[in-house]
Amino acid sequence: MPNLIDINHLKQKGVIMARKNVIIIGAAGRDFHNFNTYYRGNEAYNVVAFTAAQIPDIDGRKYPAELAGELYPQGIPIYAECELEKLIKDLNVDDCVFSYSDVTYQQVMGMSAKVNAAGANFVLLGAKDTQVKSTKPVIAVGAVRTGCGKSQTSRRVIELLMEAGLKVVAIRHPMPYGDLVAQKVQRFATIADLDKHKCTIEEMEEYEPHVTRGNVIYAGVDYEAIVRAAENDPNGCDVILWDGGNNDFPFYKPDMLITVVDPHRPGHELNFYPGEATLRLADVVVINKMDSADAANIQIVRESIAKVNPNALVVDGASPLSIDKPELVKGKKCLVIEDGPTLTHGHMKIGAGTVAAQKCGAAELVDPRQWAVGKLAETFKIYPNIGTLLPAMGYGEQQKADLEKTINAVPCDTVVIATPIDLQRFVKIDKPCVKVGYELQEIGTPNLKTPINEFIKKFVK
Repeated sequence: MPNLIDINHLKQKGVIMARKNVIIIGAAGRDFHNFNTYYRGNEAYNVVAFTAAQIPDIDGRKYPAELAGELYPQGIPIYAECELEKLIKDLNVDDCVFSYSDVTYQQVMGMSAKVNAAGANFVLLGAKDTQVKSTKPVIAVGAVRTGCGKSQTSRRVIELLMEAGLKVVAIRHPMPYGDLVAQKVQRFATIADLDKHKCTIEEMEEYEPHVTRGNVIYAGVDYEAIVRAAENDPNGCDVILWDGGNNDFPFYKPDMLITVVDPHRPGHELNFYPGEATLRLADVVVINKMDSADAANIQIVRESIAKVNPNALVVDGASPLSIDKPELVKGKKCLVIEDGPTLTHGHMKIGAGTVAAQKCGAAELVDPRQWAVGKLAETFKIYPNIGTLLPAMGYGEQQKADLEKTINAVPCDTVVIATPIDLQRFVKIDKPCVKVGYELQEIGTPNLKTPINEFIKKFVK
């Protein structure tokens, strides 16, 4: 960050400093964090707008004055990303700061071309200027793509830390799609807290597995305020576990970074932003899903790791599946429901539900597209390559309602639910349902116990 003391000194000497006009290009997550850590209170810059993409219905809001600070008494407007080039010209913008994740390098540089052609600089902020330092030891879990298995890896890390008698508080990458002031700092310790904070399906998929295992998890908008609350959690805190989102690098300076890679998408680890940065920063790399991946694809991923981060400790892992009522799948026509973001901007063709249904002998996987309604029908238009799967999209009440209508309209015998949450808790399904579970299972040695034990010896007092 520019030295604000120097800037104030120049002002006192009568030197007029023109503030640079900035647009932050985002998706309701990294964009707010970049603003909070680099631009809020920084008198060298004037953030005139955010733009929003990836997540439906998050534009048209404001980043509120209560969070934006004294330089922005009216807050900051949030526009749709499609208006970016016009905004650059109309608002006399100097810098556009790209601030969301899980996009190809082609997309990133395509955005750069638009920004440069419209007359502005294209900016990418790095870890040094955006990572907050915690007073507690931090283990971070990230990935090279959405859907690699960060959450199950985080759960395994927490298990190992708890076995060592440590109190672990998890903090999740942001998903603030509602009232931003109310979501400044959120603490989830019970299922009731999910309702209290009016969580979307996507939020519940990340928070509920922690809560049901007895862990506290924080999330929200202002991640310095969040980590200070987590450090002083009423239940105690020995270690902070950063549970990352998409393929982003951590918001906190980690004492250990574990990055998960996916041999079902070989090569993606070197072709998506900022996934390669997350891989290069890793102390430990987990190759997940090896039980269902081709040997040739596993080798591609190994070579990528060796190429960009040869000093990382590599842990082999699997995601063994469980299904609670296999007799309802064998010989049946099944509708498979998977985690939404994994299928949309994660570009996965199949997930745990598909693999489990096929292993259990499903007669047919029913394509839901012709029965999709409302917001779900729009999702299939935006992401036409999803295939014979139903993404559990639920960013708002309308999407939840459309999800319920679509599920119940599909002519199938059984619904295979492969989301991390109990979908039937808030979606009424009029057909028999089975639940698919999956956890990280390390294969051979080295396993995660080795680096976790080293972390405890080095950083936990």
